[in-house]
Amino acid sequence: MNIRLKIPTGLFDKIRSDLKRPHFFAHERVGFLTAGVAQTSEANINLFAREYFPVADEDYEVSHSVGAQIGSNAIRKGLQSAYKDKSALIHIHTHGGMGIPNFSSVDLKSGKNFVPSFFNLLPQVPHGLGVLSNNAIRLLAWVNKELPPQVVREVVEVGSVLKKYEVA
Repeated sequence: MNIRLKIPTGLFDKIRSDLKRPHFFAHERVGFLTAGVAQTSEANINLFAREYFPVADEDYEVSHSVGAQIGSNAIRKGLQSAYKDKSALIHIHTHGGMGIPNFSSVDLKSGKNFVPSFFNLLPQVPHGLGVLSNNAIRLLAWVNKELPPQVVREVVEVGSVLKKYEVA
């Protein structure tokens, strides 16, 4: 399966800026990205990033074992943001640095527990887990709750407007 994410120019900058904000007790920030979905064939899925939703300060929970722990209220709000447009929901955070980031073992373990639960509300679209660096991203996408996640192999930043003119 080939999964591609298309994201508008500037949205990664907005996400990175939000994720760099300090929290009064969490060591990192978390947010959710919603995305429209188009399956162009049995083997190709395009995700079209729509909006980024930061997790509210009050929805973080104190934890000494992870950089950031969010509660069920944060997950509920993320799902509500995706539900209104029947969007894919991608849980996203940053590890900073440069180059393609790696998920930590905690990221992978917790993601495998909570991302498949997104299908309980939105079973018709894929969902994912993402980690950013300062210049790259690594994404995993679940196409349903029974199958293991797939690596998103292509991320395209979509920018300038394409204009088509009539010619004689």
